[in-house]
Amino acid sequence: MNASIKLIEQVIPSTVSIHVTVPQQHPSAQILGTERMGSGAVIDASGYILTVNYVVIGASILRVHLLDNSRYEAEIAAQDFASGLAVLKVPVAGLPALPLQPSTALRLGDEVFLIASTGEGNGRRINGGVLTSTAPFDAYWEYCLERALFCTAMNPGLGGGPMMDLTGRMVGVVSLNLNEIGKFSLAIPVEYFLDHREELLRYGRRVSRPSRAWIGMYSYTLRDHLVIAGLLPGGPGDTAGLKAGDVVLAIDDYEVRDRKKFYEHLWTRRAGETILFRVFRNNAVHTIAVRSGNVEEFFG
Repeated sequence: MNASIKLIEQVIPSTVSIHVTVPQQHPSAQILGTERMGSGAVIDASGYILTVNYVVIGASILRVHLLDNSRYEAEIAAQDFASGLAVLKVPVAGLPALPLQPSTALRLGDEVFLIASTGEGNGRRINGGVLTSTAPFDAYWEYCLERALFCTAMNPGLGGGPMMDLTGRMVGVVSLNLNEIGKFSLAIPVEYFLDHREELLRYGRRVSRPSRAWIGMYSYTLRDHLVIAGLLPGGPGDTAGLKAGDVVLAIDDYEVRDRKKFYEHLWTRRAGETILFRVFRNNAVHTIAVRSGNVEEFFG
């Protein structure tokens, strides 16, 4: 890793360790657990911290540990379920903040480094690599990024920490471990926050973006077919009667062959609208009407 010791010493104090407790009855508890830990980065001296949303969804107790071992109770200032980012706020001013730089300034092959909490108070780890792709990314849950940052650096700790360039600017928020050749980690570009910073911090969410249909399903693509891998208990798809193993042939007469295209078509519909799923199950074709939900309200 080519980041200098001086640079590392400069940026590490702006990183935090996050400890979260979630009530057992919260719908996220069954998939993400009730005790969670993550990483984050101070992005404003007034106490704003940027991290990944999956760490803090449903939090009833939220604590942030700084490098100097100081601890603060935090609150969720904003959540963006579409990008997967969250902003926390701690009641203290004067914290060292990282400068944010849109990832569009990066080029493939540029060196980056990741900083992550180890979950042990002031424990931090760093790993370096190069940016290998800025391609779109779609996941098995209803999630898609038009631009994602893939790098050869493996995340050295808990998710939510910063991806940095070699000038000490934060370009992304580390979200997932992929362990693919040339794509060990995925980070969410910081522009997903920067482009909507004022709106997120004012309202706590993206109020200007129309709601979009949500089914509560997990899926994968198999030989040009979309297969339902599972459903979130109590979610719209589960309630309507979709089943794991269903092959989705079409929604509202739109033929489904690709997961990303499926998401894009699904999100042209608004939360609360009824969507007709045509699925193949037990050697027969079934049509199932699903009244879509709102993911922000379900997990709110």
